[in-house]
Amino acid sequence: MCGRYSLGKKPRNWPEETQPFIPRFNIAPTQQAPVFVSNSALKIMRWGLVPSWAEDETTGYKMINARAETIAERPAFRSCLQSRRCAIPADSFFEWRKNGKPKQPFRFLRADQEPFLFAGLWDRWRKQDGSFLHSFTIITVEPNELVRPLHDRMPAILNSEGAAAWLAQGDLNRDWLSQFLSPFPAKEMTSYAIDTRINDANWDDPDCIKPFIEPTSMLPGL
Repeated sequence: MCGRYSLGKKPRNWPEETQPFIPRFNIAPTQQAPVFVSNSALKIMRWGLVPSWAEDETTGYKMINARAETIAERPAFRSCLQSRRCAIPADSFFEWRKNGKPKQPFRFLRADQEPFLFAGLWDRWRKQDGSFLHSFTIITVEPNELVRPLHDRMPAILNSEGAAAWLAQGDLNRDWLSQFLSPFPAKEMTSYAIDTRINDANWDDPDCIKPFIEPTSMLPGL
């Protein structure tokens, strides 16, 4: 699963002339976020895919993620896979260590700390007033060795070759999916514990990704 991520650093291919870059440090489901729909076109969409045939937009609450293994079969994702693929820019994602209270959040990022792209799908849903809601989902895969101790899923992170192919027009076959929608190499990633500030989606500032500092125990008599 991917339930929170950040985009604090601007990607090199960011189209500044059409979309000013605004750093984000705690992007949560149902919030608006930037999404590449081609190698050069960027749109702002809501996180949580609402299929074009959905009865209402609450469907999106259940579709923030799509499992790579089943996107070719599930009705909500099948048509999007052929014609509405997207890539979501990010520079980290977050997972929580479940033992202990509160749960300890961790930040996962590339070892070189450069931005990357999640594989995703998007769709548009017609509102009652005739306008359209554009929304997206992040594709997840089995975790690599770094993420596995905390969660059984991780976002599908595209390499440069995979991102170009993913955003290109045209059908994709199963062999291609298994080749590019796979766990990102653990050796190319790093992680560290962060403060529980990230748990509140109302916070969105650089303090959300600061390393967690273990409180020092008070000395007897103080």
